[in-house]
Amino acid sequence: MMEDLSQEKWTKTDKKILKILQQDATLSVAEVANQVGLSQSPCWRRINRLEQAGLIRKRVALLDAQKLSLGVVVFVNVRLSGHADQSLREFEEAICAFPEVTECYTMTGSMDFHLRIVVKDIQGYERFFRQHLSQMPAVREVHSSVAITQLKYTTELPLDLLNDELK
Repeated sequence: MMEDLSQEKWTKTDKKILKILQQDATLSVAEVANQVGLSQSPCWRRINRLEQAGLIRKRVALLDAQKLSLGVVVFVNVRLSGHADQSLREFEEAICAFPEVTECYTMTGSMDFHLRIVVKDIQGYERFFRQHLSQMPAVREVHSSVAITQLKYTTELPLDLLNDELK
């Protein structure tokens, strides 16, 4: 049985480790330990604890979408025709299964979902819209906006906001 670490207090050293790994998850434990001023074994134990607690969900490679010819990002707001539990679940399961949908959020306000969709070109989005999104029975309204220029993109969380919560 995995212990519940969700209420555990995290230290400033843990925060430093998380910041370092957010910037480069390929670093060895020895390199991380050196940067935070720990020896290798205690650093490994801290990283392992952070993983077990779910603070580190996974380690991935960030790919260059432009170089892979997947440079068109479309932000889509979707309103459903109803909010019955079954309709919501069906939409959520279906939309999350599409690899083009890289992010999906439920929203407050006039729209129910906000999607980030990545495709090769505008025709790719049109195909996705016509073949998938517009065919979903619960979808009532769709508003799409094509991103022109990406000014900022990061997967790093603003850990500096946690200062007051760390011992």
